[in-house]
Amino acid sequence: MQAKDPSKQKGALARSAVLTPERRKEIATKAALKRAGYISASHSGNIVIGGASIPCAVLEDGRRVVWQREVVGLLTGNKKGGLGRYLSPANLEPYAPEKFKSGGFDETAISFEINGRKAHGFEAEDIVEICRMYMNARRANALLPSQIHLAAQAEIIVLSLAKVGITALIDEATGYQEIRDRKALQSLLDAYLKKEHAAWAKRFPDEFYREMFRLKDWVYPTVSGGKPGVVGRYTNDLVYERLAPGLLDELEHRNPKNESGYRKAKHHQWMTDDIGHPALATHIHSVMGLMRASDTWDQFMTMMNRSFVKKGDQIPLMLDI
Repeated sequence: MQAKDPSKQKGALARSAVLTPERRKEIATKAALKRAGYISASHSGNIVIGGASIPCAVLEDGRRVVWQREVVGLLTGNKKGGLGRYLSPANLEPYAPEKFKSGGFDETAISFEINGRKAHGFEAEDIVEICRMYMNARRANALLPSQIHLAAQAEIIVLSLAKVGITALIDEATGYQEIRDRKALQSLLDAYLKKEHAAWAKRFPDEFYREMFRLKDWVYPTVSGGKPGVVGRYTNDLVYERLAPGLLDELEHRNPKNESGYRKAKHHQWMTDDIGHPALATHIHSVMGLMRASDTWDQFMTMMNRSFVKKGDQIPLMLDI
């Protein structure tokens, strides 16, 4: 066995001597947890969802996590107990996320180390999938009376997260975006967008424009059957600027106007089938929900700016409208 370098041993002892007992204990615990297979959190912070501030972290392997008890508390208002009882009812089985269908719900939590302590959490995307389960079950009239409030809370959570997705929100809260390079953002945009535009298919329901016209006090449909030019600007504002960071800029780069001021395709024809179109559809229907709940355009935009904040904007206070 190779002898230990005396100079290194002396240096280690010197460094240890200037540490507080608490710091020495944290370092020792961190090392023990790492040997036991716990992955460490490289960044941590807090995010505000639905008015609640909850801790989050980015793990060394890039996974974004939220504390297990916080996920339960966010959905139910009570941080005690695991997720199992909220995912296991038989009426929810057809709508449950695939990763939770095999049972052992709480065993799917990720164990990790942060600041010398053990923690358990769920991947950020799991929050969205669980909320989607309740919203889909509500849409199918499959909820029990005791679950209706959970579906309502799920919708609030989804609206809070819909700015650019929970991944970008956690990156911002933890400071991780400072070391995230342009390639990572480009990968996100590539997931949303095709290299070439696809054939046209209707993506915006008539109700989207009917509600817009109602709130603007315009006659629908117009005599010519067309739409005022400003409708395109409203669509960019309400949808593409709020769906993902940099998405509208990338769309205008890939789908520029010609000399006559026309584009060769609709922006939505560039969206990918597996990620882009589902995200677009979910966002459009969420926007329509806010439209239906509004009596005026100003009221709608107040709720819109609160629920779907543009990149760089501040989230308004959660006031009654």
